Amino acid sequence: MENFSMGMRKSERRPFSQTISCYLNVFESTRERKWLNLQARAIDVSDRGIGILTEYPLSPGYILWFNDGSGDRAGFVVWCTKLDAEYRAGVKIYKKYVEDLDEQTDIFINNLEDIEKTCSNPDANPAEILKAIDIAFSDVLSSCEEFEQKVKDERLIREAQIRFRERTNPILSKSYCINRARTWPQGHQGDYLSLEVVYKNTPLSDGIGHYLDFYMLNFPFTHSIRNRINKLEDILREEINKRQKPNVLNIACGSCREVFRLSPEIEKTGANFTCIDLDDDALSFAANRLSHTNISPLFSNQVNFRKYNALRMFDNELIMSEFGKQDIIYSVGFFDYLPSNFLSIMLYSLYNSLNPGGVLIASFKDARQYDHRFFHWIVDWDGFLQRTEEDFWIIFSDADIPYSAITQTREDSGVIVFYIITK
Repeated sequence: MENFSMGMRKSERRPFSQTISCYLNVFESTRERKWLNLQARAIDVSDRGIGILTEYPLSPGYILWFNDGSGDRAGFVVWCTKLDAEYRAGVKIYKKYVEDLDEQTDIFINNLEDIEKTCSNPDANPAEILKAIDIAFSDVLSSCEEFEQKVKDERLIREAQIRFRERTNPILSKSYCINRARTWPQGHQGDYLSLEVVYKNTPLSDGIGHYLDFYMLNFPFTHSIRNRINKLEDILREEINKRQKPNVLNIACGSCREVFRLSPEIEKTGANFTCIDLDDDALSFAANRLSHTNISPLFSNQVNFRKYNALRMFDNELIMSEFGKQDIIYSVGFFDYLPSNFLSIMLYSLYNSLNPGGVLIASFKDARQYDHRFFHWIVDWDGFLQRTEEDFWIIFSDADIPYSAITQTREDSGVIVFYIITK
């Protein structure tokens, strides 16, 4: 039987009849996906793709994965027309690129399985295991990058990333850190417990999972996250010590690690912190952490925890009515997830909620300083936007924040930029 993916002269279409299996990845809810197994009947082929008939209501932009017995390949639904009880669709096929990526994925999985066997040897050299893991990841991520460069279409790349994670999940899920950054049990990316794992920098798994944890915790980007909290602590300490009884607003506060560390300075200066987050668990965790300090909400009014949706803070009048004027407003990580136009509006409102001489502290990840591939392929952590230093300055300009009001600094790795904006 003729393989439906065989090439022909450009644009030539010729009749071809074969029942083929394909599957479609669809959303069941906001974050839940499932694969639909479909049966389709091929009716013609060309060098550009394949024409099919199916009972499922396809739409342009859908991505189908075919398996005709010679391997999986992906196809875009370019057009679809309803014909009585069926749908006729034209699908553009990507064959070689998908096959190449599948081959490299198989090699990656096999390499990790071999490394796992080595881990069971009590005489195994940990340094050699980590070196082998690093090589395995570097090789497969190079293949992922090559796939992106050749395919270019973001929808197909996104589908391939999902499929890659599903295929590698049996081995990579043995790492607590990687599995958490794939599944997000708190319901969102960058949750406080995941960041706490990064801060503590301790592998939590056994066997190969231990080494995979270690690899992720020592990834250059992960170092920058630990550097970020240290840099924030230094900046806040300096700003708090300049003032007596400053009002401080901590947006998307998470675990409040920096507040805990600064508790002596907070107590000494009489600073009043309002820490807001939408995650009840994060607020409870932070309150429990501060219960071991002299600024505990149990016997001090210096720190107030409040469940609040920070996305509402685009309106200056609303901020003023809810929180009043502030001397210090800060957030780290949260701004990276907001679209630039919305972020400009929010920063404008926050800047204008400062007292004269007050500061707005914002951090951003500089896309030129880290490798995005790990977060898009190995883990499912693509919520933070890929922005550069030029993008940050455009955001500030659109927020009507004077250039002269902004001081820029970076944490030690250079990945994360801090902007200290004085009113």
